[in-house]
Amino acid sequence: MIHGSSALQIPALSDQETQAWVASLANTFSASEVEVINQACQLASLAYAAQTEKTGVPLMHHATGTAAILMSLNLDAETIAATILYATPRHIDNWQETLKSRFGQSITNLVAGLMQIEQVQAFGALEPVNQKDKDKDAQNQQVESLRKMLLAMVQDIRVVLIKLAERTQTLRSLANVDSTMQQQIAKEIQGVYAPLANRLGVWQLKWEMEDLSLRYLEPQLYKEVAKSLDARRLDREQYIQNVEQQLRQQLTQAGIKAEVTGRPKHIYSIINKMRRKNLNFEQLYDVRAVRILVENIEECYSALSIVQALWQPIASEFDDYIAKPKGNNYRSLHTAVHGPENLALEVQIRTHEMHAYSELGVAAHWRYKEGGKTDAALNEKITLLRQILTWKEESKDSSDLLEQFNTELFQENIYVFTPQGKVIDLPKDATPVDFAYALHSDLGHRTRGAKVDGHIVPLNYKLQNAQHVEILTHKIGTPSRDWLRPNLGFLKTNSARAKVRYWFKHQHVEEHLSQGRTKLDKELHRAGVGTINQEKIAHKLHFNKLEDCLNAIGRGDVTEHQIASAIQDVVSPKPIEKVQHQVVNKIAAHATPTDVILEGVGNLQTNIAKCCNPAYPDAIMAYVTRDRGVTVHRQQCSFIKRLEPNRHDRLLNAQWQSKKS
Repeated sequence: MIHGSSALQIPALSDQETQAWVASLANTFSASEVEVINQACQLASLAYAAQTEKTGVPLMHHATGTAAILMSLNLDAETIAATILYATPRHIDNWQETLKSRFGQSITNLVAGLMQIEQVQAFGALEPVNQKDKDKDAQNQQVESLRKMLLAMVQDIRVVLIKLAERTQTLRSLANVDSTMQQQIAKEIQGVYAPLANRLGVWQLKWEMEDLSLRYLEPQLYKEVAKSLDARRLDREQYIQNVEQQLRQQLTQAGIKAEVTGRPKHIYSIINKMRRKNLNFEQLYDVRAVRILVENIEECYSALSIVQALWQPIASEFDDYIAKPKGNNYRSLHTAVHGPENLALEVQIRTHEMHAYSELGVAAHWRYKEGGKTDAALNEKITLLRQILTWKEESKDSSDLLEQFNTELFQENIYVFTPQGKVIDLPKDATPVDFAYALHSDLGHRTRGAKVDGHIVPLNYKLQNAQHVEILTHKIGTPSRDWLRPNLGFLKTNSARAKVRYWFKHQHVEEHLSQGRTKLDKELHRAGVGTINQEKIAHKLHFNKLEDCLNAIGRGDVTEHQIASAIQDVVSPKPIEKVQHQVVNKIAAHATPTDVILEGVGNLQTNIAKCCNPAYPDAIMAYVTRDRGVTVHRQQCSFIKRLEPNRHDRLLNAQWQSKKS
């Protein structure tokens, strides 16, 4: 346990205070559920005695404060009990056996999940940001990977909710902590946990984490914006409540069934928008905002008329995203007016269907706020999680809730640490070899062993979430051909497999070039072709350079049949029938008696193929070439056997003249 020497020491809850807090739960939970929470408090009180968080807050005080936040989110009794017990792994030997025997497997699993997150939190601490854009991009990717890891490593989404509440409670306790610790904690929460709360739709925690983090990270700017609001938050909230009341009254009188909600803009949102749009505070029209949800599009425009009749519109601040939806299909009416007390007020109007789409569909609010590239698979999973949280509000059966919360939505990928704390994203069942190639091709080539969490493992070991992986290498190493054998399980990723294949293909280049030249010359000899532009053959085989073609032939990537076909394409590019008739007619015009008779055309000048050297009484076949007349082959010649079907009509039956006579 880390104790902050400069932290304010807050008195721990007395047994009486703890019992009073437990007794207050009777209005929320059943008697049996309250008793489970009470038992958790009793065990925690003993384990946490005189122990504090690094902020100086007693563990029991921190636990009950976190539990109170979760109760405001209507979480179940199991979640509250697990929250009270969150720090028991640090202070109880054989804690898993103890918790399982006293509270059951479900609560034990929640506490275990929290412990895993703490380990990730400690190992994946964010480093100070360098001002270079490249470094910022790298850290943004690291933070995003940490968020994904947190979602991937837990089997129960309630673990993430507990952690979000715990981080919020930590922010509430930072006022009297030294500034270095304030900024370290605030940076982590703003970078990792507030965006998670945003994506999961836990708005209450998102807003508070964003505002409190900013208070410690940029205290001067925070104070300036807070002062510019000219009112405390409670005053702004009261203002919005008055606006809501007026709108509901006017909409009801018009016969429009509407849901009107609103909240004042939070300081973090204000500053973020000022930066994003390069505006000063006076240019913002949505510091105070309300949203109107109606049944259909016609009522959207009717509600707009009512709003603009109540208050003077600001002409430059109107957007009709219903008539002209955004690129992500976001639809809504946005207007700004001079509201009560002549204060700027933003009003958004949309149907319930549009609102559901904007909250859960491709136009989800968090993607607009965070910006950056989208991940379709991740978006779908976040949508399902937010639906689960919505169902939680409607479900009364805790057993149903348990099935909803237990999810494997994020199990297609795993997230592991390098020795330096960088998070690497890999597919499920990836191995240390995949990990090495994900870092660098050269590291993959030189891999000879691996350590996972400090222990030697085989190279086909299947990595798990949040493990720390270290690769053992040789200074000069080469990949193993065994890695390419699927049954041995060394490689899961296609990228790693491609890198291994590429390495083997590009070894012994001079040897492959020599072998390629030999093979090509052999095929040219078989085809009876002498001088020829070999670059054209390379192009026919889809290579830009002859050297690349020869290298591929030498490696065995190009077959003899492909080479022979390419040679014939180069020497005989004209349509087959036309070539045959032209050559035969040309030869017939200068024919002289020979030892070979060609069926149907009489005696012609012929050439004996050098590839098979036919002689009487071999069975023979003639082949019409473009430039060398008719070449006579043995009927069993490999050239004739490999000839493509679409060239068979260039063959002529032939026999020896002396044989006929």
